[in-house]
Amino acid sequence: MDSMLVFDRKAVRRHRDRAATTVDRVADVLRDAAERLLDRLDDTNRRFTDALDVGGRGVVAPMLRQRGLQVVSCDLSPAMAALNGTPSVAADEEYLPFAPNSFDLIVASLSLHWVNDLPGALLQLRQALRPEGLLLASLPALGTLSELRTALTEAEAEITGGASPRVSPFPELRDCAHLLQRAGFALPVADMEEIRLLYADPLALLADLRAAGETNAIRQRARVAPSRAIFPAALARLPIETERVAVTLRMAVMTGWAPGR
Repeated sequence: MDSMLVFDRKAVRRHRDRAATTVDRVADVLRDAAERLLDRLDDTNRRFTDALDVGGRGVVAPMLRQRGLQVVSCDLSPAMAALNGTPSVAADEEYLPFAPNSFDLIVASLSLHWVNDLPGALLQLRQALRPEGLLLASLPALGTLSELRTALTEAEAEITGGASPRVSPFPELRDCAHLLQRAGFALPVADMEEIRLLYADPLALLADLRAAGETNAIRQRARVAPSRAIFPAALARLPIETERVAVTLRMAVMTGWAPGR
């Protein structure tokens, strides 16, 4: 069973607890991603009243309240959950505490990619929706931070002769709609949004990942500190765009409806 677990969920919680004091640093990026996701609400005539915000890091809940919705928030990290205002609960996305038919809208903005059992989590989210309720979710998709992944792998292999996984594996876009369908959603759709991030200081990229709680939580990660030479060598390999280091967030945007009665 443990061999099927990709992520260290205790590490994910620690990273998010730590990031609760720093996440404001990346609020603009998180808000941009959430706005692109919530734009899908404008494409439907359905009006929603009760929303669940999953892992919104203090950004999504206020945006939903501005739309006139009653919002409950949850996060794996108690400290991060507290940023969302009340009501909010600390809850594991793999073991959600919500009763069936609790919400007519669920929003999970860039918050499900450290889940080991993603199909199971999506199934629980569907069960928490009322008939004809809507799930809006986004995930970093394959190609996200590919520039950093390649640079780290090449630099570590050159310096140490081997490489440890340092960037999370991400799903392919074509798999995302299938995951929704497998979880019992109707009319599953997955499309791509791409956000290009530019940094004058490449070290700021690593600082932002840490500030967002997105540092390495892969179970097979190296448990010893890497050579100090690896990160400078990797950052020097990143592509330059308009005199800035450039990396890409490829965001799979998933929409699915709970079946009607």
